[in-house]
Amino acid sequence: MAAPPLLVVALFVGIPIVSGVLYTLGHFGGLNSTVAVLGLHQHRADHWWGTFGAYHEVLTNRAFQQSLRTTVEVALLSVALVFTLALSVALYARLAANRTARAMTALAVTPLFLPAVIGSYAILEFYAGDGFVRTVAHTFGWDSAPRLSYTIWAVVIGQVWTNLPFAVLMMTSGLAAVPDALIEAARDSGARLHHIVRHILLPMASGPAVIVASFTTISVLGSFTVPYLTGPSAPNMLGVQLTNTFQAYNRPQQSLVMAVVIFALASMIGLVYIRSNVRQARHSAAAR
Repeated sequence: MAAPPLLVVALFVGIPIVSGVLYTLGHFGGLNSTVAVLGLHQHRADHWWGTFGAYHEVLTNRAFQQSLRTTVEVALLSVALVFTLALSVALYARLAANRTARAMTALAVTPLFLPAVIGSYAILEFYAGDGFVRTVAHTFGWDSAPRLSYTIWAVVIGQVWTNLPFAVLMMTSGLAAVPDALIEAARDSGARLHHIVRHILLPMASGPAVIVASFTTISVLGSFTVPYLTGPSAPNMLGVQLTNTFQAYNRPQQSLVMAVVIFALASMIGLVYIRSNVRQARHSAAAR
């Protein structure tokens, strides 16, 4: 029963990945023959296993290093903001359970129904030089309000916009699964609110928290639309740098090297996620 989906994944995901990695190592035959004819500044294999010439060129390139640093910084900041906002909304919805909490939850998941393109253009207009923020600041006599459009801060805001709905849904569902009896028992024992949050709600929501952190990090690392539309020309995230290298400079081998770097970063996050699931499964089995 598992064979059909595995074959589909191997055909449409596994084979292209293997072919792309071989191309980065200088193997220009087979599926890579066409792109090898059209690409510029390529490094052909000089050993049976290939060559690291393309990797050396990319990894020592200053523009790539700046884009890599920007990507990691944006990912860390975006994940921290998304997790903080999602946890705050989920905790308030779990403990308050009133109209305001429901309204906040609904507002937080609204970007789920809006395309990233529309959200990106809304961010550009909202934080532009003649946008809403600077207009309101000018009305109150503050003429030095920052213009965030086409900056890394706009990229961070866009990443939070696109990833917050999933995080809120996961954290809200995780905290909703905590039995009311545990919370009531803690209150009857004299526990204060911060004790309930720290010792009951947060430990029991560790599974959704790991999912939120892992999936948000992977989503930010591989993003293209938001940084392309809202970010600066340079330095920008690796998704934009990769596309420019392929389209503008016709260097597919170097762009695939950048793709391999993104894949490696995402794989490390995936390993953390898998390890956390395995640990939770063992803990559940031991508890039984």
